[in-house]
Amino acid sequence: MGDLDAWLRSVLPRERIVERRELTGGYSNLNELLRTERGHRYVLRRYRGTNACAKEAALAARLAGIVPVPEVVAADPDAGVLLSRFVPGVPIALEPFAVGETLARIGSVTFPGPGFFQAALVPDESEPTAGLDAWVDRCLREGNADGHLSAAERARLLRYAADATGDLRVLAGARQLVHADYNPKNLIAGPGGTVAAVLDWEFAYSSSPLFDVGNMLRDPRPDGFAEAFVAGFAAGGGELPPNWRELSRALDLYSLADFLTRPVAHPYFARAITRIRALG
Repeated sequence: MGDLDAWLRSVLPRERIVERRELTGGYSNLNELLRTERGHRYVLRRYRGTNACAKEAALAARLAGIVPVPEVVAADPDAGVLLSRFVPGVPIALEPFAVGETLARIGSVTFPGPGFFQAALVPDESEPTAGLDAWVDRCLREGNADGHLSAAERARLLRYAADATGDLRVLAGARQLVHADYNPKNLIAGPGGTVAAVLDWEFAYSSSPLFDVGNMLRDPRPDGFAEAFVAGFAAGGGELPPNWRELSRALDLYSLADFLTRPVAHPYFARAITRIRALG
């Protein structure tokens, strides 16, 4: 803590921190709200698992003026800490049209090819849309699905993944920015339901925006949400193939299957079981 306090003093030399409190909603990292004597507020992010500090700082710089993201004040990738300005939200619901339009802006950022980011936001040339069948099979074998999915349900899931693997080949080579956790918990609402900020870019990579479409529509949404969300995406310049629902649902299975490898008590384990059963 002493080193961290010294670092904060060095990056905020004219500020005195008078309040620190943990923010809820962070499953992978620790986020704290800092308030200074002059009334300024910041968010201190400490990476507890994978250290994505350098990636998030680089993305914040890349997205400036394109997608609303919190301004990074300072980052220490070696120590795994990032300080950004706090973005206040208002107690109203996000407008699905604005959510879709913001996703189109994210997808307007492109890279030389698909893949998971290495240093300096360079994709590793892997193909994130490929190998769904092998991924699901591994998650079932190594995860905690036994006792929660019947043998028939597991077999049906494997057949679904095998069929979808072929369908997803049309997306190979897509090289747009994917947030990879694009859902309401990572969006700050602004006036009129606009998106004031998109948070938590630690899982971002280069591939198809349909990953984010599937994530956003994974859970039940209010009537008309999907239609307005898609309309906003199109208005923002996003493009959807005719079978976008099927493709985005298949891509979201990467995340759902991964949740099966988490402890049964994990907040998303039971939700993943429910969503997997709904695949049919």
